[in-house]
Amino acid sequence: MTSPDTATLLEGAADRIADISRADLQILLRRAALRLRNAGAVSMEDDVEEALRDLAGEFRMTRNDTIRFIVREWMEKNTYLPVHELDEDGDVDGTA
Repeated sequence: MTSPDTATLLEGAADRIADISRADLQILLRRAALRLRNAGAVSMEDDVEEALRDLAGEFRMTRNDTIRFIVREWMEKNTYLPVHELDEDGDVDGTA
């Protein structure tokens, strides 16, 4: 038998709020807070993790920043986001 997940436990506590003890409610809320705090982490397969570490090192970025960069680039190239284009007459400080 598997134990219920945190969301199920929270829903159950909400349904019986008058019956749940303060200590049990504190435990549930702390678990929920921990899950929310860690929700930013995305786990990948080992080969993808290795490639991410290599890219993050090359880009001198954190793993999460590298993932954000890759997703943004992919979304722009596949027209899910608008592409930021340089104006032909704009000032580029010699870096164009």
